[in-house]
Amino acid sequence: MLDQKRQSLLYVVYISLSGNTKSFAKRFREHLLSQYDLQTEGINVKDLNHDTFPITEPFVAILPTYLEGGNGIDTGDVEILTNPLGDFIAAHGNDKHCIGIIGSGNRNFNEQYCLTAKQYAKRFGFPMLGDFELRGTGADVERLAKITMKRLAQVSQAH
Repeated sequence: MLDQKRQSLLYVVYISLSGNTKSFAKRFREHLLSQYDLQTEGINVKDLNHDTFPITEPFVAILPTYLEGGNGIDTGDVEILTNPLGDFIAAHGNDKHCIGIIGSGNRNFNEQYCLTAKQYAKRFGFPMLGDFELRGTGADVERLAKITMKRLAQVSQAH
């Protein structure tokens, strides 16, 4: 378990348009509290209406995939609807405090599945912690919480 003196709060920053990511973020936060005694604060950037503010504590980002045009491989793609999360991460040096990103999507879109999260990981230089489909399952919540806690411990030891 993580030493509470080193880390007592984790922000969970996400954008939810259809409700799937919001549902996952809620269950993810509840699991972190019940299983790891880690307090979290959720921020749905959709509710911020393009406002940004600095986050100086560690956070994990959760990003659904909404793309148009191209196939995501050789004909490109255009991120739509989720850009405010990228703007939030880029603002105020927030990217320096992001410990990683979790992607969500629909496997029916093949190569475009979670592509935006992979692009954010590359763009900002933080790891992609994992992915889930649609609303995610209980097993997804458990798996990604475990990965997040491991990453949080690594980041805490580095500081």
